[in-house]
Amino acid sequence: MSRRSRLAGPAQVGALPDERQRLILEHLRTHGRVIAADFAAAFAISEDSIRRDLRELAAQGLCQRVYGGALPLAASTPLKQRREEHAGRKLALARAAASLVRAGQVLLIDAGSTNSALASALPEGLGLTVITNAPDIAQRLMEREGFAILLIGGRIDIHIGATVGAQALQEVARVRADLCFPGACAVDPTHGLWGLDSEESRLKRAMIEVSTQTVILATDDKLSGAGTHRVAGIEQVHHLVVEASAPRPLCAAFKRRGVKVLRADPA
Repeated sequence: MSRRSRLAGPAQVGALPDERQRLILEHLRTHGRVIAADFAAAFAISEDSIRRDLRELAAQGLCQRVYGGALPLAASTPLKQRREEHAGRKLALARAAASLVRAGQVLLIDAGSTNSALASALPEGLGLTVITNAPDIAQRLMEREGFAILLIGGRIDIHIGATVGAQALQEVARVRADLCFPGACAVDPTHGLWGLDSEESRLKRAMIEVSTQTVILATDDKLSGAGTHRVAGIEQVHHLVVEASAPRPLCAAFKRRGVKVLRADPA
């Protein structure tokens, strides 16, 4: 079956923008992703026209514009569920990220399921100090040898699984770290790092400000996702750890912006 026949029949070729956008939303709901090049071929129009449709839909809050197309609006899921999703892939990212750590460093590790995997992957015997706002990360490190642990206090957001708010911000402002690992809701080479929650995003910004370098661990969906709160510009991201399957053109776009991209081994 051809690409055109899968996405649009003869009646849709030459469709007006409103009709194209309706079909795009139907495909997005059914398949979870829209690729601009595919739809341009299906409708026998330019990719610029499809990108214009996607921009209009995104402006109406109906989809997220991402590299090469669009995705459904991002939704925050509970921490317990996030831990169980793609555990092997997150562990592969964590092992790659751990290779960036050097003896005696102070690490500031944000909450998140991928960063929880990082806590398990950090090498022992390096005299590392870990500062975190996530009780589950502190607990994982307590069960291992040779880590100094500082838990950031404050109000615990049960859904995020970590402390946020004024007290957490004050405590972060009083520390300094060599490497910061902020949790990523989304990251793109043009605008940088994004979050979904305003309080959580503010704390991520504070973590980056007190750290010498910033390291982002991103599964493929984070590279093609979107958030509602901008955390940091891409110039503030020093290292990006991606999956073995991460799109090479997208990785090249990050490198052009000065980001060091580290590709994990296959999960």
